[in-house]
Amino acid sequence: MRCLLILAHPRRDSLCGALFDAYAEGARQAGAQCRELILSEMRFDPDVHTVSPELQPLEPDLVRAQHDIAWAEHLVFIYPTWWGTFPARLKGFLDRVMTPGFAFRHVAPDKWDKLLAGRTADLITTMDTPPLVYWLVYRAPGCQALARATLGYCGLRTARIETFGPVVTSSPEQRRRWLDRARTSGSRLVHGALSPAKRRAQRLFAWLAALRLQFYPMTWIVYTVGALAAGAGKPMSMTPYLLGYLTLFLLEAATVFLNDWFDFDSDRRNRNAGPFTGGSRVLVDGRLERSAMRKGIGLSLLAAGAALIALLAAAPAASAMAIVVLYTVFAALALSYTVPPLKLSHRGFGELDVALTHSAGAIMAGYVVQGGGWSDDMPWLLALPLGVSILPSILLAGCPDRAADQAAAKRTLVVILGKRSTARLAMAATVAAPALAALLSLARPDMASLLGWSAAGGAVHGAWLWLRLRRLTAREMPERIDGAIVLALTFMLWFCVPPLIALMRGPGA
Repeated sequence: MRCLLILAHPRRDSLCGALFDAYAEGARQAGAQCRELILSEMRFDPDVHTVSPELQPLEPDLVRAQHDIAWAEHLVFIYPTWWGTFPARLKGFLDRVMTPGFAFRHVAPDKWDKLLAGRTADLITTMDTPPLVYWLVYRAPGCQALARATLGYCGLRTARIETFGPVVTSSPEQRRRWLDRARTSGSRLVHGALSPAKRRAQRLFAWLAALRLQFYPMTWIVYTVGALAAGAGKPMSMTPYLLGYLTLFLLEAATVFLNDWFDFDSDRRNRNAGPFTGGSRVLVDGRLERSAMRKGIGLSLLAAGAALIALLAAAPAASAMAIVVLYTVFAALALSYTVPPLKLSHRGFGELDVALTHSAGAIMAGYVVQGGGWSDDMPWLLALPLGVSILPSILLAGCPDRAADQAAAKRTLVVILGKRSTARLAMAATVAAPALAALLSLARPDMASLLGWSAAGGAVHGAWLWLRLRRLTAREMPERIDGAIVLALTFMLWFCVPPLIALMRGPGA
């Protein structure tokens, strides 16, 4: 491990200096390559005199500091806590060295690249305040500012914070124990900066991010609508229901993993990624290795196949063929969103693919596992306004990605049509979805209770979204449109939640 130790006490012969030497000794014994920065020995102006810090020429010592920070995998800051925070020289050092273009890069008012991501840091500080008081009463302002507002902003994850105090009342024996503690902290680098528990937690959170769980509730609701519709008021068969959804969940997981894999080039270029756009970014940010993602793809597909086999064993024999055909067809469509040779999202068909798989695909998946026939018209009709209602969200989600997709030769509808025309197409869908729900309610008395509220609520929500998009298209569209995307995602709930409630109440409710 490459470790950079930074001593920020003005005096080299201080307790901080001794802790610095002890930590370095332990780290070198652990096999770490260590470099050192002694701020008291460096010559630089701690004040930023230009409009932005990157415009001020760096002194030779700061140039070397940036080279050392870029070289390091792990940084260690050792400093005294004065007036609740760190010394002025460390603040000046950070002001000058953590410059835009080196430590971070702004890409939008609320979006920035963390250019030092993938590195870790330890904070070791001495204080006269009892550490418990510092944390519980003062809320550790210096540690929080350094760990979160500075290092975290630039992408460094703080692995450990150690406080030594109160120094003013400490005995020589107490200080010897502190030095041993610092030496032990350095020697732990033989196993990496993070403890096994923290590494496991980091891995878990990375996989949760890769799953993109924010999209799964919609699939579950639509699937349940299909399952309830097949029962016609009768209790559901829970084993096939659960196995069918497990199969869908695993296929959706495989799909998002494959999207990260095959859209890596586009995601890497994307400067406008958000909660609903730009992929999970776990590969781009280095939170997961490609080898791990490859295993995740393989395991999710194998598990989906196993779940499907278990489903076939639990479902009625008469439904087996319908289950195999429908699950296979819609799984192929979902996986082909980015997977060659079809790569539907690269050819202008990705938006239609998502609308189809998340409406008809999910409804029919629930319908056939409960014994419904694939040729019955009711679930397909329910899927029609739902599929149209999904289009605004998937169309708008492509707008922030347009520049990156275009640079990666990915021809989404947004790339083909442009952002303004795509937004207008989304506006048309906000009108068409409630209109279709209203027409079906009038034409089919058996669907009035299922789609009546969809037509009414969808019309009001659709008008709200339509006006929002009209304002966006009246001027140059911003790069990020998170608010409009949230409105579009909630719009489609009108076309699955009211039918779900009506079916749960049963006939005649």
